[in-house]
Amino acid sequence: MSLTSSLNSLTISTPFLHGSTPLSRFSRSAPSLPPSKPSTFVLPIRAMRSMQGRVVASSGDKTVAVEVTRLAPHPKYKRRVRKKKKFQAHDPDNQFQIGDFVQLEKSRPISKTKTFLAVPLPVKVKKEKKEEGGEEGSSSDLGIPLESQQQELRA
Repeated sequence: MSLTSSLNSLTISTPFLHGSTPLSRFSRSAPSLPPSKPSTFVLPIRAMRSMQGRVVASSGDKTVAVEVTRLAPHPKYKRRVRKKKKFQAHDPDNQFQIGDFVQLEKSRPISKTKTFLAVPLPVKVKKEKKEEGGEEGSSSDLGIPLESQQQELRA
């Protein structure tokens, strides 16, 4: 019993045990940094790729060719230039015609060239202008009559 109790009383006192002291403290070239929490590796989250474009061809069955236009800086002149690229997209119901605007969503590969699914764009809600007295809609918003309206009021 005395042997096991003597082994239990032995402790190893080294500064490198379980990372209690960072190695950078003992190196000569690296500046001393305060000890930090060990970082856990987190996988980067990649957003699902979706683009918008215009249908330029719908000759194949369940396939449309969509031209996507994006703005990219010119390598030498740094001016933003339009770049166009055509993608093949899956159209399961053959609902899109030439000239329609669609949204492309990334999906599993359907064929050698088709990896996108064509989805109709959601309808944008437009603000309706309130036309009370004619073409001057912004002056009525401020509550201040224009000079032409003041002359009408004086007469």
